[in-house]
Amino acid sequence: MTKYIIIAILALIIGFILWFNGLSGPQKLNFADKAYLIGERQFAYAHKDIAFGDDEKQKLDVYWPEQKGENAQAEDGKSPVVIFYHGGSWRDGERAGYAYLGRALAKRGYVTVIADYRKIPDHIFPSFVADAARAFVWTEKNIARYGGDANNIFIMGHSAGAHLMMLIGLNPKYLNALNSDPTKIRGIIGLAGPYDFLPFDSEAAKVALGGWPKPEETQPITYARGDAAPMLLLTGTDDTTVLPRNGQKLTAAINDVNGEVEIIEYPNMDHYGIIMAYARPFRGYGPALEDSITFIEKHVDAG
Repeated sequence: MTKYIIIAILALIIGFILWFNGLSGPQKLNFADKAYLIGERQFAYAHKDIAFGDDEKQKLDVYWPEQKGENAQAEDGKSPVVIFYHGGSWRDGERAGYAYLGRALAKRGYVTVIADYRKIPDHIFPSFVADAARAFVWTEKNIARYGGDANNIFIMGHSAGAHLMMLIGLNPKYLNALNSDPTKIRGIIGLAGPYDFLPFDSEAAKVALGGWPKPEETQPITYARGDAAPMLLLTGTDDTTVLPRNGQKLTAAINDVNGEVEIIEYPNMDHYGIIMAYARPFRGYGPALEDSITFIEKHVDAG
C-alpha cells in the first residue's frame, strides 16, 4: 500500500510540475499570489469574460471590493475605477494572468477592470489602441453596475499595454470616435511603457507598428499636451526591455507644455519586476502598488 501511495504522490507532483510549466509568466505570478493568500479571504469578487466587442480578445474582467458584497449592483457607484491593460509586445499576454492586480486594487477599495485586446500578427496598429478605447467606453457606460464611479476612471498599463493606454490618454481621436473623450480620464499610470521609441528595433514593434505610413503617429510623445489627465510614470533603472528614457522623455515633453506628470524610477528594478511588485509575494521588490494608490487618492474627485 505504501508503494502505491508514493507512486500516487509522485504522479501528483509530476502532474503539477507539467501543469505549472504550461502556464504563462503572468499566470504563474497569479498562482503565486493566490497561494500566498491560502487561509485568507480573497478581498474581491469578480465578473469575468465580459465582451466589449465581437472578437474573442475583446473581453474584460471586473473585480470589485468584497465590502460591496457579491451583488455589487445594489451599490450606488461610488468607488474609483482603474482600467488595466496588460503588456506582452502587442503579441502575448492575457487578462486572466493579471487577476492578482485586480485583487490587489479591489482590496484597497477600487473597482478594477482588466482588459484584453486584439494582437499581432492578425491585428496591427491601430486595432489594439482602438480596443483600449472601446474598453474605456464600456467601462464608462457600465461600471456603475459593479459599484464603480464613472466620473473617477483611471487608466493603467504595463509595457505594450502602457503604450496603447497612453495613446488613448493623449490622442483625443480614439475616444472621440466613440463619442467619448480623454477629459473623462481622471489619471494615467504608466508602468515601464514605451512612449518614444523610433526607430523600431524589435521585431514585435516592426510587425505591430512598422506598417503604419506615419510612424510618429504610433508614438505617445507625439501627442504630449498640457491639458491631459495627470500622469504617474513608473520605471526601473535596470529595465533593458523598455529603456527608462521613455518615461524620462515623456515627462520632459509634458512638463514643456505645463502638464501634470510625476516620474518615479525604482533602483535595481527591471521590466518585469515592476509588475511583479503588485503581487503579494513580491511587493518587497518596490512600492509600485503604494505609489499607485497614493497617486489615485490624490486625484480622485470626491464630488
